[in-house]
Amino acid sequence: MKKTFDTEKKLYTLSILVRDIPGVLSQVARLFSRKGYNIESIVSGETDRPGVTRITIVILGDELMVNQIAAQCRKLIPVLAVKLLDEATSIQREFSLIKVQAADRNSRDEVIQIANIFRANIIDVSRETLTVAIFGDKDKTSALRGLLADYGILEIAKTGTLAIERGRSTIYDDNKLKEEYNYGKNVL
Repeated sequence: MKKTFDTEKKLYTLSILVRDIPGVLSQVARLFSRKGYNIESIVSGETDRPGVTRITIVILGDELMVNQIAAQCRKLIPVLAVKLLDEATSIQREFSLIKVQAADRNSRDEVIQIANIFRANIIDVSRETLTVAIFGDKDKTSALRGLLADYGILEIAKTGTLAIERGRSTIYDDNKLKEEYNYGKNVL
C-alpha cells in the first residue's frame, strides 16, 4: 500500500543530534541549501551529553519534503539522531529582545504595562528607549511585537525556535532508524 503525504506547505520542526565537531552546523545547513530548502529558523547548542550538540531547524515545506530531508540528514556521518517534532506533542519557544521608543513618561508606563501583561521583562531603560525581553511561543512574541509597533520598534534581536518533546519521549528514543543509518557509518 502506497503512503500518501500531505502536500500542504506548513512549518515543520526537525530536532537533530550531532557529534560536536568543527563545521557540523555548516554541513547540516549545506544539505538543506543543496536541496533548495529554505531554513526559517536554526538554533544550535550543547546537550546533556558531552560531545553532542542539538540543532533545531524549522523549515517551510510539505510532508514529503520534510521526510526526505530528515532521511538525508540521518545519512550524514556526524548525525546521531533526527526527529520530526509535532507541534501538538512538543514545546516550542523563542526568545526576543525588542528595543522600543519611549520618549516620555506616559509611553514608558504604557510599554511597561504591555510587557507585564505578556510576562515580559524590561531589561534596559534609557531616557528615550526601553528594551523588552520575552520568552514564549511564536504567537505570544508576535502579539507583543504587534502592540509595541505602535510606539516605534527600533530594533529586534530574536533566537530561532527551541523545541523539545513533551512527556517522557526523547530524541534518544528513535533508535531503529538511527541504527539502520549508523551501520554504514561505523563500517567506514
